[in-house]
Amino acid sequence: MYVCVTSIKWIYLMNKKILFFILLLITSTVKSQYTNVINSNRPGFSENPYSVGTGVYQFESSLFFRKAEATPLFSNPQSLGLDLLFRTSFLYDRLELNLNTTFQNDKIAFKNIFESSHTQTGLGKFTLGAKYLVYTPTYNDKGKEIRSWRARHSFDWKRWIPHVGVYAGVNFGSFLTDYNERGGISPKIGVLLLNELSNELNVVTNFYYDYIGTDFSQFSYILTATYNVNDYWSVFTEIQSQFEKYEDRTNLGLGLAYLYNENLQFNTSLRAMFERDNAGVYAGIGVSYRINRHVDEFSEIDEFGNIIEEPETVKYKENKGFFGRLFGKITGLFKKKDKKVELDMSKEEKELINEEKPRRTRQKSLVEEIIKEDAKQKKKTTKEEKKAAKKAKKEAEKAQRKLEKDKVKEAKKKEKERLKLEKEQEKERLKIEKEKQKEREKLEKEIKKLEEEIKKEEEEKEKQKDGGN
Repeated sequence: MYVCVTSIKWIYLMNKKILFFILLLITSTVKSQYTNVINSNRPGFSENPYSVGTGVYQFESSLFFRKAEATPLFSNPQSLGLDLLFRTSFLYDRLELNLNTTFQNDKIAFKNIFESSHTQTGLGKFTLGAKYLVYTPTYNDKGKEIRSWRARHSFDWKRWIPHVGVYAGVNFGSFLTDYNERGGISPKIGVLLLNELSNELNVVTNFYYDYIGTDFSQFSYILTATYNVNDYWSVFTEIQSQFEKYEDRTNLGLGLAYLYNENLQFNTSLRAMFERDNAGVYAGIGVSYRINRHVDEFSEIDEFGNIIEEPETVKYKENKGFFGRLFGKITGLFKKKDKKVELDMSKEEKELINEEKPRRTRQKSLVEEIIKEDAKQKKKTTKEEKKAAKKAKKEAEKAQRKLEKDKVKEAKKKEKERLKLEKEQEKERLKIEKEKQKEREKLEKEIKKLEEEIKKEEEEKEKQKDGGN
């Protein structure tokens, strides 16, 4: 009964993952890869099948923080670290060597009745690998289709055919911390696929079989989709699932990348993690930088399209004996001293003979002329841009100074108006006070006069009263 319930639960989870996988294929979008700018795998966990190219030394880094709940017994609920990936290529453009390592600080927790934890600092991953581009499909050039608008803008079904690469690597567990060590040295193999659905839309799919031959052997797949918003910004979405003997893990991620220049990219990502019955979060921010020493090989041709080869130098002054000619290329021991060869010819004819065979005059390389012209134009453009920027800066400073001057002038004008208004108000107040004072004095005079009249009337009444008596 327990086995039956477990099987039903496993089928249900797998159906959910397959359904999400299909929805992701339908709705996700991706940024196309360009050969003239940095080709970085960040901020995703997947790898496209293409190499960085010969003469390129590329560094991809990501500072990450992972947080999840502690599970029963031993678990790693929290990590803070720096993920580093070094990529380079030599011998062949299709072959790449890479080194992927992680320096991190892990919180190791033991959860039973009580929970306890401690921290470990060291390497959490150290993998040396190589990948090779096996197959590259070719698509129809619809830009040449002029007879039908529909045919020119229709979807090229050949784009479902992926670019195919293979990966092989070795995990060195002996360098890692105790918790991350998985069986010492173990191999890792993978298949890398890339579908260019459009100029802005690519989908990268990886299948890996990791830690082969150990108790922790792991099968995983990664599906990454990135959409090129413009020449600088791109967004991505990704799903990764890992299937092991003891547990399965899945994470869903979203991210953003900004192309600063052709050799420098910044990126950030946020992921939701699902381990056993727990959920967690993963956040990262990183930078990718490359040192580009790549030189495209080309052949110099003449005006008729024939490859120009450097002729071998032939010296006419050197006269070797029989044994010298026989063993000269091996040891040179029997080489005789150089002697001038006397030829029976006129003085004018001798002057025409040089020590080396004459060479034909070749035309200047068209590629070199184009490179020189581009460099000259770039220098001219840069100079004009600097001049324009300097002029714009001066104009901006002039406008700023004028604005500040106008502000000071306006402030002075407002202050003058304020003082004038205060002066008028004070004058008006004094005027009102003066009028009030006059009215007060007038009123006092009238009161005084009235008092005098009343006093006179009282005196007259007193006189009349006294006269009557």
